[in-house]
Amino acid sequence: MNIAIVGTGYVGLVSGTCFAETGAHVVCVDTDASKIERLKDGQIPIYEPGLDEMVKKNVSAGRLEFTTDLASVLDDVQIVFSAVGTPPDEDGSADLKYVLQVARTIGQNLNHYVVVVTKSTVPVGTARKVRKAIEEELVKRGMQDLEFDVASNPEFLKEGNAIKDFMSPDRVVVGVESERAKKVLTKLYKPFLLNNFRVIFMDIPSAEMTKYAANSMLATRISFMNDIANLCERVGADVNMVRAGIGADTRIGRKFLYAGCGYGGSCFPKDVKALIKTADQNGYSMEVLKAVERVNERQKSILFEKLVKAFGSKEALKGKCIAMWGLSFKPETDDMRESTALVMIQLLLDAGCQIRAYDPVAMPECKRRIGDDVKYCNDMYDAVLDADALLLLTEWKEFRLPSWAVIRKAMNHPLVIDGRNIFDVEDLEENGFEYHCIGK
Repeated sequence: MNIAIVGTGYVGLVSGTCFAETGAHVVCVDTDASKIERLKDGQIPIYEPGLDEMVKKNVSAGRLEFTTDLASVLDDVQIVFSAVGTPPDEDGSADLKYVLQVARTIGQNLNHYVVVVTKSTVPVGTARKVRKAIEEELVKRGMQDLEFDVASNPEFLKEGNAIKDFMSPDRVVVGVESERAKKVLTKLYKPFLLNNFRVIFMDIPSAEMTKYAANSMLATRISFMNDIANLCERVGADVNMVRAGIGADTRIGRKFLYAGCGYGGSCFPKDVKALIKTADQNGYSMEVLKAVERVNERQKSILFEKLVKAFGSKEALKGKCIAMWGLSFKPETDDMRESTALVMIQLLLDAGCQIRAYDPVAMPECKRRIGDDVKYCNDMYDAVLDADALLLLTEWKEFRLPSWAVIRKAMNHPLVIDGRNIFDVEDLEENGFEYHCIGK
């Protein structure tokens, strides 16, 4: 089966590579010529474990190609996936200009039946706009009788685990509006059906809504637990014990009940905003999600509040050296979009602090975003040298079992503020540290 995937960002590149791994012939398309040339040379623009090896393998096998020219590949494909960006507008709604540009290009060059599939996260009703844009271009060419289908196939990939999520999904959601489109997409996903993975077909608006609903539910669980954690601190409870207690309820489950210093990334913040905006545009107010968003924004400054409290005042922080472990919004990615680290860095700089930071992969991205206002360190022990406090923001595995005796000797002041609740309080106290975490 021949398919084209437009957009070589996170979703497009991972999806295209994984489809190629299942035996499809895939052409990934992007308007960024320099990115395409780098991909042809085997240079992967994103950090995702295992992706570079899989790209090289499928390029060598002739199943994966890269081009800037969508028109040149349309005659040879049965499916076109649109995986371009949908950045939030200032009002929080998803910007569909790239999605519609792809649709217009398809309409201007299409000569046979294809299924046009939206892979990007888009608001309900986008497929209808995509169909209209293609039809308008076909009419201009006098080809209004040419048949095509649109479909929705939202992705549910977790950064850092995306290849496993794609190749062994807990479900694949596909929205279609015709049996013909369903037949084509069933063929594409046949390798997954053979392994008894669930492919759930539904109408297109329901598929479009499913992605937003899923991410908003997960964001809600995170903000709910952060709210509970903040209350636990005030009443003398331990949020870890509370999590164990409620997570044992099979109706609730244990996932996404970890308190911390806020969620970030490319999906949860953007999707929550977009769903709130969709509701507003349809005369309904998503009160729960508005609260979820407020709680999360507040939570991103919680470590700074704890730091101020530990030193007695914000003024007392001036000139202090603060070590930061972790910059990405989660482990196993260099993605810093909407990360707590960006909020914390600004708060610390505004307070007159010096910052020594270490992250296994995200330091180049941080430097690209904020420049040299932060000292980028060689490793986690370099970061704590002469530090007056250590802040843990991202729960990378290498941070879990540090040598606290070595760190105690390196730091000016033995203060650790754990934004992800991964450290053992007894270990820290035995080594003379003052320790603070979330919800305890």
